[in-house]
Amino acid sequence: MSAELTAWERVKTARSVTRPTSLDFISAIFNKFMELHGDRVCRDDGAIIAGLATIDDSTVTVIGQQKGRTLKQNAKRNYGMPNPDGYRKALRLMKQAEKFNRPVICFIDTPGAYCGIEAEERGQGEAIARNLFEMSSLKVPVLSIVIGEGGSGGALALGVANEVWMLENATYSILSPEGFATILWKDSKRADEAAEVMKITASDLKELGMIERIIPENENLSVENIGEVSCTLRQDILEFINEYKKMSVDEITEQRYARFRNM
Repeated sequence: MSAELTAWERVKTARSVTRPTSLDFISAIFNKFMELHGDRVCRDDGAIIAGLATIDDSTVTVIGQQKGRTLKQNAKRNYGMPNPDGYRKALRLMKQAEKFNRPVICFIDTPGAYCGIEAEERGQGEAIARNLFEMSSLKVPVLSIVIGEGGSGGALALGVANEVWMLENATYSILSPEGFATILWKDSKRADEAAEVMKITASDLKELGMIERIIPENENLSVENIGEVSCTLRQDILEFINEYKKMSVDEITEQRYARFRNM
């Protein structure tokens, strides 16, 4: 388990370019992964990767928000900020999972949905709202894991799940601490204070009942030392799959409904 950090230190840790991405975790956890592309409306969005994966003898649908590490990678991944096309691709794969009775595993890691003019022109708000609406009644179990930044509606669009887990140094918030400080105090430099006030760390959210589980991290988690965390996640994901296999469709949807109604 990593050393005790302040909320702002955890924010900076969650944003680190050396931190494992969704693709890193997918490669480490699952036996095989076949990526699928496109939203069947406009285009493929590199900020969201999605496809089919196997874990032991189970096939699941995996969806993750993907950041880059270099300038070239971030140009392709749009710094992990999805366009509407990405959310529609994610929903297309979720509905496919529902059709074939596959659990859905989501990896959340985004500063927020892309707020460019073209994204708004193509219906960014509607795409996020549609995901929230459809995920709430999805007939298969959904697990969402916050592995880095979980920012605003861009993260929540993959967060309407039966269970939400967080890595120890991940964050999950309505907006960035800088944005919060700008709105509240007209001073983005007070982001460190805002991070404390916002209660955005895994321990804060577990105490508030917003998440079900905290996944311990190595100190300075990176691709090189991802093994221990990915082994823990793999075992926990298998337990999640096996637990929800015992439940009927009505029990799965009612559990998800009750989870959010009780918050």
